[in-house]
Amino acid sequence: MKNKTALFLSIIVIFTSIANATSLQEKNIKLEQAIQKTMKVFQVPGIAVAIVKDNKVVMSKGFGVIEYGKKSKVNADTLFGIASNTKAMTAALIAQLVDQGKLSWKSKIIDIIPEFQMPDAYVTREFTITDLLSHNSGLGLGAGDLMIWPETTHTIDDIIKGIRYLPEVSSFRSEYAYDNLMYILAGEVIARITGKSWEENIRDNIFKPLGMNGTKAKFSLIEQNNKNVARAHVPLKGEINVIGGNFIEKFHSAGAVASSVNDMSLWLKAQLNRGVYKLNGEDKQLFSEKQNQKMWQAHTIKSVSESDTKNDKTHFSAYGLGWDLKDYHGVKLVQHTGGILGMISKIVMVPEENLALVILTNQQSGYAFNAIANVILHSYLNISDTDWVAHYKTIKDKRTIDEKERLTETFGNIDKKSKPSLALIDYAQTYQDDWYGDIYITHTDNQLEMQFSKTVELKGTLEHYQYNTFIVRWDDRTLEADAFVNFNLNTDGSINTVSMKAVSHATDFSFDFHDLKLIPKG
Repeated sequence: MKNKTALFLSIIVIFTSIANATSLQEKNIKLEQAIQKTMKVFQVPGIAVAIVKDNKVVMSKGFGVIEYGKKSKVNADTLFGIASNTKAMTAALIAQLVDQGKLSWKSKIIDIIPEFQMPDAYVTREFTITDLLSHNSGLGLGAGDLMIWPETTHTIDDIIKGIRYLPEVSSFRSEYAYDNLMYILAGEVIARITGKSWEENIRDNIFKPLGMNGTKAKFSLIEQNNKNVARAHVPLKGEINVIGGNFIEKFHSAGAVASSVNDMSLWLKAQLNRGVYKLNGEDKQLFSEKQNQKMWQAHTIKSVSESDTKNDKTHFSAYGLGWDLKDYHGVKLVQHTGGILGMISKIVMVPEENLALVILTNQQSGYAFNAIANVILHSYLNISDTDWVAHYKTIKDKRTIDEKERLTETFGNIDKKSKPSLALIDYAQTYQDDWYGDIYITHTDNQLEMQFSKTVELKGTLEHYQYNTFIVRWDDRTLEADAFVNFNLNTDGSINTVSMKAVSHATDFSFDFHDLKLIPKG
């Protein structure tokens, strides 16, 4: 009888294993079909995807090509820029220092970086490590990003000095506004506490322990003979453009890491295991479970739209420390996205389901990674599904049409007969902004040109719009960041101040032209 029972149980286990394998195979086939469709619809040359379920990597695979027009294929070891998905790693390094008793989450920034100064003295005095990672500083969305991106000659010292001049848009700790500069300061905190660079810290305390052997703290550290590195792409007027990429090399702690889905799977396993990882068969702790809870705890509340509530069953959304948090169809998501010019990524974890995914792409379509992420989530969470590629294409097309109509209306209402108040040569001056520095406007061959002194790529021609407003058309069209340039005059006709604002609402928020207040320099 015992033998019959054992045989029966063995048969059940075998059939269950077969069923699970079949289910996984079906999931992967469906996902691969969705990825191929996504790449075609959104013009993405290459994508890599990994899924971790119950501490096992159930998919880790590349699709498409490393560079458009070339034959080299993306695989699971292809290096991509993970951009702001670096932030969770920076937060983890801070968590390690808290575990070691070298600082606390309540440590004041001015005690570590004495020259740190916010626009408000109270905020300067009260600003803590937790605030540094919570996007609650009171500064605006992407404030000061022009100091770090596109590639710039600004230094960390310039960042620290410039923050005090950035405009506040809300009270301290009252609102969420995504901020890269604070994560740059977090890297500086790590360096000053440990006496070692952020690069050394992340290499020795995250990459090496986890076995992320191909991952680099920044692109310039990738071996020259490594050809398995994705190129960045930007679509313009239906054509794919291969670009050099802006990898925030000098300001790495905010978003410079280059990694692959194979390596990122190791990072996700450690996250799902609350900091525990295997080394030579033994359990080791990257950071304590206590610090894991701190990083996954809501620190700054985010708004939730009616659409999110209706479609995603999302009622609460917040930012933790290095992670976005939200409820989604009854489960908690811990997630983040990352974006640099021509390359974006997405990580999603469902801790209670022991599920995680990472999507790395070499094109900047957020619609693409959202479609793929939803296919995976709905498949593994057994949520009613939809055609996510068609869903996001509809959203993309509508937004494109709406923005085109808005711009058509905007440009249709200008006074085409208006002329500048001054001779063109009178606009040609050096202008200074307190946090950015100098910006040059020059006059050559009856044409005005603008050049940001510390950002080589921000060079363009000024085209008259109406009255004393021009539009700067950047020479590098892949930036997609043309901006209005408005000259405000004094009563005597001289130039008082100059303000800027992106022309298109689709311009990346890191082009924070609106935060500039330019004053003629002498």
